[in-house]
Amino acid sequence: MYDVLVIGGGPGGYAAAIRAAQLGGKVALCSFGDMGGTCVHKGCIPSKVWSRAAYLLNQIKQGATFGLNATLGDTNYQAIVERKNGVGADIKMGMEALLANNGVTVVPGKAVLKSATKAEVDGKAIEAKAIIMATGSSIAVPDIPGLADSALTSDEVLDLTEMPASLLVWGGGPVEVEIASWLNTFGVEVTLACEGPRILTCEDSDTSQRLAGALKEQGITIITRAQLIEVKKTADGCQATLGGKQEQAIEAKAVVIASRKPNTEGLGLETVGVELSSAGGILVNQYLESNVKGVFAIGDCTGGRMLSHRASGMAVFAAENAMGQKNIFDERLICRGLWTMPQVGSVGLTEEEAEEMDYDVETGDFPYPINGLAMLRGEVTGNVKVVMDAKYGEILGVHIVGSGATELIGEAALAMQLECTAEEVARGVRLHPTFSETMVDAARDAMGWALYLPKR
Repeated sequence: MYDVLVIGGGPGGYAAAIRAAQLGGKVALCSFGDMGGTCVHKGCIPSKVWSRAAYLLNQIKQGATFGLNATLGDTNYQAIVERKNGVGADIKMGMEALLANNGVTVVPGKAVLKSATKAEVDGKAIEAKAIIMATGSSIAVPDIPGLADSALTSDEVLDLTEMPASLLVWGGGPVEVEIASWLNTFGVEVTLACEGPRILTCEDSDTSQRLAGALKEQGITIITRAQLIEVKKTADGCQATLGGKQEQAIEAKAVVIASRKPNTEGLGLETVGVELSSAGGILVNQYLESNVKGVFAIGDCTGGRMLSHRASGMAVFAAENAMGQKNIFDERLICRGLWTMPQVGSVGLTEEEAEEMDYDVETGDFPYPINGLAMLRGEVTGNVKVVMDAKYGEILGVHIVGSGATELIGEAALAMQLECTAEEVARGVRLHPTFSETMVDAARDAMGWALYLPKR
């Protein structure tokens, strides 16, 4: 019998297996598909290869500002696809080697639960004292007339070897927004449409507005408060009918979709009695344990924000708890990020969420246009916003739009993890010129003594 059986070989399952093994556990990992899961092969890594290529293209176009008059040739999209495949393969190989190095037994195939301590893989029974579900998520095509026949999934977008003239990206979430950004950079006429009142409804409204403004300036058409009524095939692609205040038809080569659902079907969860949310995710407590003792769940299969680093972060806690510890996972400290141009980084509560929770909210802001590094690099679109509890100075959330945001947000997450107050961050000193100075300046503004902003 194993101490821990991990079901799923994505970033969550992989990390959980290694952490349990580090604690002296006898561990088995059952993986259905390539090691690394969506993150390595269909999500984080391949999408960031595309985002990097788009960023470099944009930098080359701006070279004349610095006296660099470069001539652009044709873009080799096949080479981009080959690079993202190659990077994914390298990471997969490294993951497999580390699992072996840590003594984890890898069992290929799909596992089905038979009890809280037993699973079956291709007719073979595997028993364990604890089980960690890390089965991830998969594409969910909305049930809209004609959409399935004209849909281009986020998986398929990553394998494009030529760019269509136009695409309708349906949805205003982070994945859809990021895809729209780099498609636009490669010359695709992009329409980004969503049902919500704004893109990125799960983020701070200021973040949404700033990024939407930047994307519109770059040529992306954004339509909000819309309903995708139907999609019809045409000779050149498709026609999507959008409802809202005024019905309109959008002509495009295809409709890009990136919506996902937790992978919880066909796993025997109902046999064991594991409870699911209305969205199909596995319900877990603060220890990441389901309602069935000894059955834990992490990552996308629990629903919520589907982020690979959330899965790997949960993995550490689930593995430790499966091995007998009682550690509480803090969802607040999970960062969010978009590799758009400009980037987005956020952690903690939005201003709206903090107010709904009856905090006495104070905010501090610092604009990129007066940051030295942003000015000299010509990357002045952006802002850092600190959301603070005015009573105690507790940092409730940080929201960044701007170059380097996905790296800078880690500093904010660490400050929150260590329970730094805004005053303590405000008294910090950062290397100059850097983007990290904006964190200090925004904290100073929250405290009411910003040095480089006009008096309030």
